[in-house]
Amino acid sequence: MPAALEVSYPFAGRWLVQNSPADRVPSHGTALFATSYAIDFVPVDAAGRTAPVRLRSLVRSERPDDFPGFGRDVLAPVRGVVIATHDAEADHRAHRGLPSIRYALTQHRRARAGWLALAGNHVLIERRGIVVALCHLQRGSLRVRRGQEVQAGDLLGRCGNSGNSTEPHLHVQAFDNPDPSDASAVPLSFEGVVPRNGEIVDVAA
Repeated sequence: MPAALEVSYPFAGRWLVQNSPADRVPSHGTALFATSYAIDFVPVDAAGRTAPVRLRSLVRSERPDDFPGFGRDVLAPVRGVVIATHDAEADHRAHRGLPSIRYALTQHRRARAGWLALAGNHVLIERRGIVVALCHLQRGSLRVRRGQEVQAGDLLGRCGNSGNSTEPHLHVQAFDNPDPSDASAVPLSFEGVVPRNGEIVDVAA
């Protein structure tokens, strides 16, 4: 395994860890687009829930702003230069229960469409030849532009539900080439730790 890039958590507050490479590699079940060491963080409320419990969620898709994490700040995890941004994709409806199964069956179609269809709105930050990607951001929320230097903790945008996403969350990954379709995955270490699936990370503001 290559050496991990040490980064800060790209948020404050309570977030649930999903698809962590601490539990399996490739973390998302595929190495496509250098996702082997990618990790997902899902915002949760004070009770540790990603969304209110509703019976209708089992059969209907939901508005992304019904979820407590939609619109939460997303911060730069490293010092570096923004080499790409995208901010035009709609935040689609979220899916739990049966709708999530139907949505999963269409994932291959998005994968064939390429990186943008999977990442949705995103920011790429380059540091010493390594690129850190933060994906599924809220449309219209980006606060940085290409060529801008950022410090760890700077506001990049807000958590959304764009791209290949069943509910508002933040996907983070790193790779060694600005083109993720021609890159190798780089492991990430968040303040010295790779969080495990099911863990709730609570970061002080």
